[in-house]
Amino acid sequence: MATLFLIPTPLGETARDRVLPAEIMQVVSRIKYYVVENIRTARRHLRIMVPEIVIDDLDFKELNEHTQPMELDLMLEPLKRGFDVGILSEAGCPGVADPGADLVKLAHEKAFQVRPLVGPSSILLSLMASGMNGQNFAFIGYLPVKPTERANSIRDIERTSSRDKQTQIFIEAPYRNTKLLEDLLTFCNSQTRLCIAVDLTMDSEYVVTKTIAGWKKGVPEINKRPAIFLLQSS
Repeated sequence: MATLFLIPTPLGETARDRVLPAEIMQVVSRIKYYVVENIRTARRHLRIMVPEIVIDDLDFKELNEHTQPMELDLMLEPLKRGFDVGILSEAGCPGVADPGADLVKLAHEKAFQVRPLVGPSSILLSLMASGMNGQNFAFIGYLPVKPTERANSIRDIERTSSRDKQTQIFIEAPYRNTKLLEDLLTFCNSQTRLCIAVDLTMDSEYVVTKTIAGWKKGVPEINKRPAIFLLQSS
């Protein structure tokens, strides 16, 4: 049966064998149809996974914030003809904090087989290393950009974490990391725990959990580095 494969990609510059199992390379070597966030990035990922791959023989369709709902059905057309299709995210696992979820939803509705492949997820890796509650957690994506809305959001997140004993996980555009960290130190209670996870799976990986009071004594340089933040309030 033709299958929609969810193909993880590295989180940054790191050796493929360090983060991707051999099965991924086997699958990639035989798939001709891909749905990707960005064709240029996808081509680079595929060359890293399978250096001998002939990129010009592949068919790419982009699925991102500009994609219209009526375009999704066309992306599944190869499955109807018996060909496997692969989804690639910009980094990490497709369908998780990723527009690929919309296509997976449609594939299930049309009774196509969907198969996730093993690979790196910044959400799970950071949670594993944080020392925070891994039984009850929520990924909430990006916080608001406007200062007042962001301050209110941080306070709400902290209250939710305390009330539900729940780890709150969120991200920011790398060039706004420093500002987000400043706001967390400003608006969170001193005993709230914050984990900063940066450059996961890379040689420069940094994962540290401290209280807000502890972070106020000194913070790492995280500007323009891929980062994920975890917060737990008692």
